[in-house]
Amino acid sequence: MEVRDLHEWPATIAEAEAVQDRLRPLLDLAGPGPQEPRTVAGLDVSYAGDGGGAGARLAAAVVVLDVATLEVVEESVVTGTAAFPYVPGLFAFRELPALMEALRGLTTTPDLLVCDGYGVAHPRRFGLACHLGVLTGLPTLGVGKTAFVGEHEPPGERRGDSSPLIDGGEVVGRALRTRDGVKPVFVSAGHRVDLATACRHVLALAPEYRLPETTRRADRLSRDALARP
Repeated sequence: MEVRDLHEWPATIAEAEAVQDRLRPLLDLAGPGPQEPRTVAGLDVSYAGDGGGAGARLAAAVVVLDVATLEVVEESVVTGTAAFPYVPGLFAFRELPALMEALRGLTTTPDLLVCDGYGVAHPRRFGLACHLGVLTGLPTLGVGKTAFVGEHEPPGERRGDSSPLIDGGEVVGRALRTRDGVKPVFVSAGHRVDLATACRHVLALAPEYRLPETTRRADRLSRDALARP
């Protein structure tokens, strides 16, 4: 599938923040996004060891699922090294080069991308899901295991209960309960999808476990790739 090269890869924090500032106006968060996607891709990156520093070994995986059956349609995984040091708020620059390579290995163009990370629930309102959405032009959302920014009230205990994630007086995501009595995940819009639609898709993709099947399958694929010699 096609992924656009819209910028050079930065070498410094200032350069990375400048890329985020330049691309942020390209976000489309107005429309509802795909209501009945047929295929959805999960993206995840695993690291060898503690994963710290530039040059850490990693594996980036993309798994495309049939939404109706949650069966795997296609997989793509690449191994490499982190392209940028670990800096909060700039995590996308560590993972995007490898994720873009994995996406380019697909013959299928998914209707929706689900990232293990954040969209607008980000200090600069431009997390990994936003960045990937702009580069691919595809509807994209983020699902985080913990909250990166903002505050929220605990959602109700039942599956589907949620509460707004608020940062600086702005709703940037939702704490969403995907399993009764299990701690929530944190959903945020990335590109070409609104928050309500993003939460509905995450629930549909998580029929049995806390994390959506997109994340679970991509995580397994990336870990398996790292385990190979």
